[in-house]
Amino acid sequence: METGKRSKQNFLKLFLLFTAIVLPWIIGIIYVKHTKPEPQTTSVKLINYERDTVSKVDHSQFAVLQQDFETPEAVTEACLSCHNTTAKEIMKTSHWKWERDYILENGDTIQLGKKNVLNNFCIGVSSNEPRCTSCHIGYGWKDNDFDFTARKKIDCLICHDKTGTYKKFPTSAGYPVTKTTTTSDNKTFYPPDYQYIATNIGSPGRSNCGACHFTGGGGNNVKHGDIANELNKVTREIDVHMGIDGANMDCVDCHKTHRHNISGNLYSIASKDTNRVSCAQCHSEQPHNNNILNLHTGKVACQTCHIPSYAKLSSTKMSWDWSTAGQFKKDGSYLIKKDSLGNVIYHTMKGSFVWENNVVPEYQWFNGKARHYVIGEEVDSSKVVELNTLEGSYSDNQSKIIPVKVHRSKQIYDTENEYLIVPHLFGKDSTAYWTNFDWNKASETGMASVGLDYSGKYDFASTEMSWPINHMVAPASESLNCVDCHSDNSRIAALNNFYLIGRDRNNPFDYLGIGLIALSAIGVVIHALLRIIKSRR
Repeated sequence: METGKRSKQNFLKLFLLFTAIVLPWIIGIIYVKHTKPEPQTTSVKLINYERDTVSKVDHSQFAVLQQDFETPEAVTEACLSCHNTTAKEIMKTSHWKWERDYILENGDTIQLGKKNVLNNFCIGVSSNEPRCTSCHIGYGWKDNDFDFTARKKIDCLICHDKTGTYKKFPTSAGYPVTKTTTTSDNKTFYPPDYQYIATNIGSPGRSNCGACHFTGGGGNNVKHGDIANELNKVTREIDVHMGIDGANMDCVDCHKTHRHNISGNLYSIASKDTNRVSCAQCHSEQPHNNNILNLHTGKVACQTCHIPSYAKLSSTKMSWDWSTAGQFKKDGSYLIKKDSLGNVIYHTMKGSFVWENNVVPEYQWFNGKARHYVIGEEVDSSKVVELNTLEGSYSDNQSKIIPVKVHRSKQIYDTENEYLIVPHLFGKDSTAYWTNFDWNKASETGMASVGLDYSGKYDFASTEMSWPINHMVAPASESLNCVDCHSDNSRIAALNNFYLIGRDRNNPFDYLGIGLIALSAIGVVIHALLRIIKSRR
């Protein structure tokens, strides 16, 4: 009798101990699974997004626009006669200046941006302005003498044309053609009907932004990988926001504009977390009904799960080897090779390329700040040179894991001065590489344009550039699953210095845990057997 009473007491003690250990876990799991996320505000746009696209004014009724404009500058002056403060607004923006404040590691502030940042595509703007500035929102930036205070040089039409007929010519420093012109790749450009265009303008649409941003690097989807011409008319299977059968949004719906300052930074050239666009603007930091998923948003960017791949239709350029440029056919003509999809994989003028589509992103920690290679900084050619470094780490509370496209290249550098070279590529003069294919002449002219010496000796260094992936958001049904990260084949295997459930192992602790479980099981079996044996006596 005494034995039975003692057994009940022991059982009660074990039960209470078990409850004390396990109950908090059970409560925690129930709380996480069943606690509803905070209510969304009425401004959150999740579905059925609509925007008023009707222009608030009819520009065809303005007398100042009822004239035959002979130059694009004349159109600008007509626009500014009514919009008389707009020029001041535009001239403060990075779209106009192509530069913004950048703080060096020593604390000094310089001006840095597309104007003077090196990339590993066509490398640099300086000495190549007429080609590069065909995507500037102005007219006539052909050299270092461009007047950034000249109001009439602002191009209003490139952002506001709604006719689809306004085109800048690729090599005319931002100007359209004055007569019908056909390029070497059989593209025909026509002189704009300025009066017709000026009376048919409105809020920027996808095609306005895409005229430059879709074709950066010299062709469709070359640079970014996640923004391309197909976004002008695409289904929600490719992009849930821009899909014409989905939200059918325009760029400016996310990239809000205040006094012509467009929100959003391209971290291949921007350096700090200002004026940034985020998914949370519409979706909040807790967008899921499942709170376990919401717990991820503190360390994982929305794009990481919701953009499982990019370059879904058009291929994107993943690497560029300038060291192979300059090879000709036996007859002296350009050597051009293409892959099975029609992508150019070798060109005499530019070297060798690798293209990919449906690309799985690489992943990096990012806190909204980036460092950049500054022209003139020394490089270690024995290592890969990072042209932009996205800052962040697991221990940084501001950092999240984001998807990126990493573009890899071999580009020219000065072996004596040990810095990257800005080559003079474009032009009809005798030193442009695309005219004479002489790297020495191109390097001397290019470096002189940035005020630096060229030693006369060059080689090619390996470089990398990271491009955050933010577009081509997939339908929710196609977003990543748990095992895409929490497994041995984790997508984020390259991100270390933190423990990730399902991916990481600690063998001593694993073996210890298995051993304790095994011993517990053995103990239970032995205890049960002893109880059975004892009960039969």
